[in-house]
Amino acid sequence: MSSQHGRYFIHANALIVGTKGLLLRGPSGSGKSALTLALIAQARQTNNFACLVADDRVQIEAVNGRLIARPHEKIAGLIEARGLGLITLPHLEACVLHALIDLATPDQPPKRLPEDSDKTAQLMGIELPRLVVDAHEWTAVTLINYFIQ
Repeated sequence: MSSQHGRYFIHANALIVGTKGLLLRGPSGSGKSALTLALIAQARQTNNFACLVADDRVQIEAVNGRLIARPHEKIAGLIEARGLGLITLPHLEACVLHALIDLATPDQPPKRLPEDSDKTAQLMGIELPRLVVDAHEWTAVTLINYFIQ
């Protein structure tokens, strides 16, 4: 996390699916951008709303007990699609975050039956519901959609 005037930039993606703001965290190459694109595509195929907020660098700020996510101004509206390069998508300038999606790694796969303590996380002193998924599993989009209902 790097700070700029009480706001923090984190290596993550932010998007809205339906009415829920999601923050996807994970190391480089973990599938954040691909999962973001898949969530947006799936929502649109079912006539639901979904929109990119930020790819790769997300500015977060705690405001009145809520986390606000914004894109980095230099890459707003851009998302990396491996094999295609940077593509431009419609995006929103900000969203309230409602859930945290952490992407699993080979050495830390998702737990089959997570403990209650694994189901939430604090970010900047604000607790969010949390789900750990493997972005490379075909079930990731489905699990996230169930999680945010």
